[in-house]
Amino acid sequence: MYTARMSTQDRLIESTRELLWERGYVGTSPKAILERAGVGQGSMYHHFQGKPDLALAAIRRTAEELRASAQRALDGPGTPYERIRAYLERERDVLRGCPVGRLTMDPDVVANDELRAPVDETIGWLRERLARIVEEGQEQGQFARSLDAREIAATVLATVQGGYVLARASGSPAAFDSGVRGLLSLLRPAS
Repeated sequence: MYTARMSTQDRLIESTRELLWERGYVGTSPKAILERAGVGQGSMYHHFQGKPDLALAAIRRTAEELRASAQRALDGPGTPYERIRAYLERERDVLRGCPVGRLTMDPDVVANDELRAPVDETIGWLRERLARIVEEGQEQGQFARSLDAREIAATVLATVQGGYVLARASGSPAAFDSGVRGLLSLLRPAS
């Protein structure tokens, strides 16, 4: 499953990331992590203090990767509208859901300030980045000045996260795509 060049620590983190996405925190046992990583019990405790420490490393990596992926779309070429569209239309595994967003539904993650922090930071970063792009569009006359940039940013995030839920519930990415198309039609600048 993992390349021979991957360190034991990286295999443990990647295994934990996958299991958190699939099963949540409680459903991710140390035994399952070790089996998926293909390492012995001593390896886990050599690199991490225990499951919470390993889960935190996995959540941080997931958050970093989501931010990097979003940033590529949001900082790419084009007008503010085109960059928001690139973010909304970027490739996603819609039926699996958002690896960060799903953590907000995990009561054990939400109840733990340390595990929740990378999730909060990522959502906050994304909301602020989107709001700045909306403000940029307002300055360029692409978006109406009457729009509240932070509310539009929250709407973009809600469309993405809600789209994941609708797609998973229906078993089809069509619901996600429909929400994205609807939001883009509302944001589309008048020609």
